[in-house]
Amino acid sequence: MKLVHLDCGHARIVAIDTAAASEVYGVVAILTAADLPQPVPRFGPVHDDRPILAVGETKYHGQPVAAVAAETKEAAEAAAELVRVEYEALPGVYTVAAALDPAAPLVQEPGLRPDDPLRHSNVLRELNYGWGDVEAAKADLVVENSYAFPMVTHFAIEPHAFIAAPDDGGVVIWTATQNPFQTQRIIARVLGLPLARVRVIAPDPGGAFGGKQHPKYEPLVALLALRTGRPVRLLLTLEETFQEVRRTSCEIHVRTGFQADGTISFQDIQSDFLLGAYADVAERVITKANYLACGPYRVPDARITVRALLSHTTPSTAFRGFGTPQVSWAHESQLDDAARRLGLDRVDIRLRNLARKGEAFVPGDTPCDGDWAESVRKAAGAIEWGSPIAAGRGRGLAVAIKASATTGASYSIVRLHWDGSATVLAGTSDMGQGARTVLAQVAAHELGIPIDSIKVVMGDTAAVPFDLQTSASRSTVFMGQAVARACRDINAQLRQMAADLGLVANVSVVELLRARFSEVRGEVIGVGSYRSEHQPGHPLGGSPSFYEFSCTASEVEVDEGTGEILLVRHVTVADVGKALNPQHVEMQDEGAAVMGLGHTLMEHILLDDSGRIRNLGALDYRIPTTKDLPLEMLALVVENADGPGPYGSKGAGEGGLMATAPAVASAVTEATGVVIRDLPLTPERVWRAIQSRDV
Repeated sequence: MKLVHLDCGHARIVAIDTAAASEVYGVVAILTAADLPQPVPRFGPVHDDRPILAVGETKYHGQPVAAVAAETKEAAEAAAELVRVEYEALPGVYTVAAALDPAAPLVQEPGLRPDDPLRHSNVLRELNYGWGDVEAAKADLVVENSYAFPMVTHFAIEPHAFIAAPDDGGVVIWTATQNPFQTQRIIARVLGLPLARVRVIAPDPGGAFGGKQHPKYEPLVALLALRTGRPVRLLLTLEETFQEVRRTSCEIHVRTGFQADGTISFQDIQSDFLLGAYADVAERVITKANYLACGPYRVPDARITVRALLSHTTPSTAFRGFGTPQVSWAHESQLDDAARRLGLDRVDIRLRNLARKGEAFVPGDTPCDGDWAESVRKAAGAIEWGSPIAAGRGRGLAVAIKASATTGASYSIVRLHWDGSATVLAGTSDMGQGARTVLAQVAAHELGIPIDSIKVVMGDTAAVPFDLQTSASRSTVFMGQAVARACRDINAQLRQMAADLGLVANVSVVELLRARFSEVRGEVIGVGSYRSEHQPGHPLGGSPSFYEFSCTASEVEVDEGTGEILLVRHVTVADVGKALNPQHVEMQDEGAAVMGLGHTLMEHILLDDSGRIRNLGALDYRIPTTKDLPLEMLALVVENADGPGPYGSKGAGEGGLMATAPAVASAVTEATGVVIRDLPLTPERVWRAIQSRDV
């Protein structure tokens, strides 16, 4: 199967001619919006606004207007080239300024949200958070700046791929998704099928980072499979993947008040996030991130206004850090600016304002759940903060905080077999974060059997019990507790079994099972769950189960002749509660750090005047390579066993990128004296700032 695209960001579809394409040998079906049920089904994780194929207009560069299914890949490609589309290029909305312009074209038809008072604008949602009285707050210093964060793509090594086939009155879909049960629910609704007739098989994704959390083309592939009565496969190219997922870009304006000693008096924040053509889950990204836009600090008075803006660009979605890198770029840069103006140490100003354990830094919500100052001191020590530094070098340090899952439901079934081995059934997706290994560790510990006797089964809605989703660093906490409880259920049954048989307490598991089941054989089945319920009226739908707190410190060397930044040393410190697998935590934080260096130093999607992505693919879109890595990189942890997960664990794996940009930028400022508030810190941007300094 191949998709047919238009080479512009926003266009009116006048006519589609498929006659020549239909003549290609091997073509089985060609679908346009006119061939779909009317009105064309729409879907999405929050808003049902994305059509299966473009209807009337294309809303972003790469949105498909037709799909071709053929016997071979070559036939599908040839036929897709022959589909003739008559279209009229239209003015588009590609920037925050354009999205806020009342005269700009509407991205979405008002009829898609008839009861929304904002339906005649490109503002999808406006949110307001805060406490105290910002207008009445007093301050010795007010720091006011604006910050910009670019569009970046996930760049998973494995592109998005989908297979669907008819299956016993329903459909089975193979998709490397983070969220098989949500995919099942959405496809069932689009196709009008009961959940039991939709099976989703989710192999381990080859990289996801949030980009494979929600359905993209699964509904189209499933519909085409049912239409043709045959299996259908769609494999996106890397370029097509660029056109389907990205991180939300934004512009943030901040006024921060400080007392002379560096204590924060107030935060006044206005954020504008450019979502893209459809909502996807970006509104949730913006909501969670801006709820904590003041950072992990005590702020007596706060006002946060955030607008979710529609645009004729690739729909943004979940991305590692879930909006936290954007807001931390702003609030951490503000603290640095204040420290410079007040003559204070940049570490000390953070320690002065950090919330203490048990202290509510958002009034009425989950209090600080760790000794966050310990993470800051550990990072400062590892970077040798305060020691002499060579000319042309600088050090920077920043912190960030992310709210974890606010609602959730994870279920697990553990089967203890007759020979003493066990199978763990879990709906979590392992996308490289090591969930399969950690869940096996938990089961081995609880059951007292070797880890190599445990098999963890994931990724099949017909085989494993429900899990809400794999996101928000929740798997160790939510599914880990579900597995632990299932194993404890088994242990309770074993104790009762031993008592019924009159066996001594120290009998082995295998001896007990054989005594109970004899040659007929059998197994003991345990069920466990872990839930966090919806809280009506809460801005996030519920309080965070835990916080992912991270501190990053970086030492850089800047070549003032070229603007090139050399990373001498880079340190991350994560507050993990308890590292159940220290090696996994270290690798996850190192990977996150490198990803964070990407959006800090080089990554950004470039658009031309017609909304086309100029740097599609690996040749023109830069990501960090081994040549860009720090000379020395450390991933450290703080463990106080104070988390809600098994044995005091918390989630981990996102923190390593959340404070990268402000830490590196702070180091660049110390090295050069220039302040840059627009990412990425490319050599050209740094060089130009240095030239302006010297004028």
